Amino acid sequence: MKAFGELIRILDATNKTNEKVKALATYFKEAPAPDKLWTIALLSHRRPKRPVTTTLLREWASEAAHIPLWLFEESYHIVGDLAETIALVIPEESVTHDKSLADFATDLLALYNKDEQQKKEYLLTTWQQLDYYERFAFNKIITGGFRIGISQKLMTRALAKATEIDEDILAYKLMGDWTPQTTTFNKLILEENEEDYLSKPYPFYLAYALDQEPAELGDVSEWSFEHKWDGIRAQLIVRNKELFVWSRGEELVTDKYPEFEVFTEHFPDGTVIDGELLPYPNNSIGTFNDLQTRIGRKNITKKLLEKTPVIIKAYDVLEWKGEDVREQPFKTRRGYLNQLIQLCKDKNLPLYISEVMHFNTWEAAAKERERSRDVKSEGLMLKRNDSPYLIGRKKGDWWKWKVDPLTIDAVLTYAMRGHGRRTNLFTDYTFALWDNNELVTFAKAYSGLTDAEFRQVDNFVKRNTTDKFGPVRQVTPELVFEIAFEGIAPSKRHKSGVAVRFPRILRWRQDKKIEEANSLDDLKALIIE
Repeated sequence: MKAFGELIRILDATNKTNEKVKALATYFKEAPAPDKLWTIALLSHRRPKRPVTTTLLREWASEAAHIPLWLFEESYHIVGDLAETIALVIPEESVTHDKSLADFATDLLALYNKDEQQKKEYLLTTWQQLDYYERFAFNKIITGGFRIGISQKLMTRALAKATEIDEDILAYKLMGDWTPQTTTFNKLILEENEEDYLSKPYPFYLAYALDQEPAELGDVSEWSFEHKWDGIRAQLIVRNKELFVWSRGEELVTDKYPEFEVFTEHFPDGTVIDGELLPYPNNSIGTFNDLQTRIGRKNITKKLLEKTPVIIKAYDVLEWKGEDVREQPFKTRRGYLNQLIQLCKDKNLPLYISEVMHFNTWEAAAKERERSRDVKSEGLMLKRNDSPYLIGRKKGDWWKWKVDPLTIDAVLTYAMRGHGRRTNLFTDYTFALWDNNELVTFAKAYSGLTDAEFRQVDNFVKRNTTDKFGPVRQVTPELVFEIAFEGIAPSKRHKSGVAVRFPRILRWRQDKKIEEANSLDDLKALIIE
């Protein structure tokens, strides 16, 4: 654990990618195999189940620090990170330990089933044995928020340097439903395991947003176009007559979509398709809100299947009849997809093809993009006809050309402090719209302003607070902001009756008074039935 704490200290001390990779690679060369495995798991978001509630953590940390709970809470609001706050307030002790990262992780797995008193005794004892960076890392594991500025891609790069195994191969090895309890470092990284192949997806190929004029991409005839569907990116795998469904977040979600089990009867063995999971009520594409009714359910009932059926809109084939075809041109892979659609024709399966379009001019492509919302898409995907299926986010062959966001002018009503470098500023905002003479909350946003603008708004919040609710401050309704968002749908879960997707601040409307802000009716008028 001491070596892991030192690694966290080094990573925390630099913003330079090469230095982070070097520190990680050195750690992967020198650390014991169980610690290496747990480090990989933590940095690829495979954390132990949280054994203690944050409420108890705050209470026990304030006791260990010998400070009142209110003072701990104020410190937490300033620091903005619970793990860091606990690491800061608990005094250093002369007590030490000789346990490894894997030892502590094993402790936490066992702690989940202990009673409250046993959990408290363990944490109070452990906190005293750790130095600041060890305690910070230990707390991060407990809270389940292990984000320390290291992406899985960067971690994979460092692991490749340490093991001399190709990054692409490692990216594939790290996919799948593994945990440190179900494998070892040797088995996961160093060995070739045929049994692992059965359920494993391929790393997803991701597109960058188009950041230039489309015509700058060259001859339009070299490109294929599809609509960018607003669902959940997924891979469907049929191998050995078994079905596996993986989300882009590397979650195995097969049990969430029982209607896909029929694919095992009709797909050639050794088929992997890449596509979008979409809600399909009343034989038409629904909203993302519809899809959420399926995502969060543990039990998928017959009634839910009837109310919100799900389809996959397929747009690529990665494996065909047991052969990895990712290196073949996009046009060729689409040929395999067309064959698959023909095999499933007239079978009434929840499989649809994402139609490819070709245009004679970029202007014609732009016109199709303009009608995206009419067909329930977010814009267009541009894919070069001869492009292979690569790994991760790459520039050049795939681009997403999204439609301009929807916008509405709203009033700032509440604010919270931000996180990270914004912990001392109020940067997380709640916005409202007019409903007759009342301002009704409809969205939260925390991005889109410059640093200077955030400081100005922070100053306003501090001078115009009318009430406090824990870390939240209610402010005098005076400032108007233009809020952008990608999608909108009716919602019974929100007071406003509307849910918007990916809200963010487009600009501060200092030219407008709050009376000129939009109404809920204006917002609802943007909903496309």
